[in-house]
Amino acid sequence: MKLLTKEIRQRLPQLYATENEKDPIVQVKFFSPWMNWTWYVTEFDGDDVLFGRVEGFEKEWGYFNLSELESLRGPWGVRAVERDLHFRPTRVSKLAELESVEK
Repeated sequence: MKLLTKEIRQRLPQLYATENEKDPIVQVKFFSPWMNWTWYVTEFDGDDVLFGRVEGFEKEWGYFNLSELESLRGPWGVRAVERDLHFRPTRVSKLAELESVEK
């Protein structure tokens, strides 16, 4: 499975396009079934750099690379990061509500 489909790539705003928005839209969610990490993507440079909320050891906003997410491997060489196929674009303010329903 591709982490970013052509459709998702087209709808992701360019880097810095939403920096002045108080409540940007998360366009795609990645997660690792092997680790307790989640990446909520709000912007993309169109090539490799993503921006969004990262929840791992800490919960913070930052930049991360698509190529790094694609290269991470879990047990037996299985891809360690997957795209949540059921996630629909949603405002950042709704994430906590959405995540509590899923758990």
